[in-house]
Amino acid sequence: MSDILFLAHRVPYPPDRGDKVRSHHVMRHLSTRGRVHLAAFADDPRDLGHDDALKQWCASAVVVPRTKGNARAAVEALASGRPVSLTAFDHSAMRAAVARLLAERRYDAIYVYSGQMAQYLPADTRFVMDFVDLDSAKFAAYAEDARGPMRWMMRREARLLEAFERVVAARAEATLFVSAAEAALFGGQAQAVENGIDTGFFDPAAVAPVAEAGPLIVFTGQMDYRPNIDAVRWFVNEVLPKVPGRFAIVGRSPAAAVRALAGERVIVTGEVADVRGWIAAADVVVAPLLLARGVQNKVLEAMAMARPVVASIVAAEGIDHDGSIRVAADAVDFVGEISRLLNDPATASALGQAARARTIARYGWDARLAPLAGLLGL
Repeated sequence: MSDILFLAHRVPYPPDRGDKVRSHHVMRHLSTRGRVHLAAFADDPRDLGHDDALKQWCASAVVVPRTKGNARAAVEALASGRPVSLTAFDHSAMRAAVARLLAERRYDAIYVYSGQMAQYLPADTRFVMDFVDLDSAKFAAYAEDARGPMRWMMRREARLLEAFERVVAARAEATLFVSAAEAALFGGQAQAVENGIDTGFFDPAAVAPVAEAGPLIVFTGQMDYRPNIDAVRWFVNEVLPKVPGRFAIVGRSPAAAVRALAGERVIVTGEVADVRGWIAAADVVVAPLLLARGVQNKVLEAMAMARPVVASIVAAEGIDHDGSIRVAADAVDFVGEISRLLNDPATASALGQAARARTIARYGWDARLAPLAGLLGL
């Protein structure tokens, strides 16, 4: 049986945020092809202590707590001339763990998940690089909205990170992104391996809706992540005053700016035991992202739950939805699409059913990850 080294910037269990959903299913898929040896970071104490669960898919697993804060990482990055993104994930314990794993055996394949982990492999090592999203482009977009020193910092990050991404891609046997749009933006020999969705888990028949009076508009996501913060703040200010109902912001670690939105018409849940109950209760699910890269799991999850979705152009860009979601270009479009769906439950229901059918036909994880075996030579 093959031995596969899997490096991930966050431990791929539990699959409770977008990047961990993809890495979790990659881990599961790789485990059908060989013995997986995992090395990953935990940047949340709740991501520790899952050794028994990981044994379902991994022959061995090393999980290193990541304790370096953003301020320290920024200081180190400025002193060393490196991107902050890499410095934040530069850890002596991980370096030692990867060195030990490489010394213990010869691997038939190495899969690197997220660019931060490529720094741990020797220069002569061959591997498959899954960047997921093009992070340098994300920071370039941040720079456009920033001012003063922060704008300089974001531009620096974009420039240094792009140089690093190019060096890594030149070393890799294959360079992967989550969507064709991301792969095309990077260019060269980059390929798309898209996200999937577990339609058995995200099934409206599998869970009861939460008991909330409607109409209910729902957004889900990691709520200390800047694009999600910007999205809900924009929605509350620009869209919510012009549509009926309440807006539920569902997701863990809400930032202070998100908590401040809570009020008579805005629910901020924080972490919930099961996000499916909130999605099931939604009259409309929205994804009003102003900045998005790759495929938005939050949109696929709502589609699989047969809910009508209204998404911004960038949130919908990576998804082959075939018209089964509504796409809004601006606040006026969001108001119009949401209002029409709330006023016409039959159309909303039909749209949700079409969305679920689309996810079943197009986005099963096994089908999406099938190319990995060939790319890894397994």
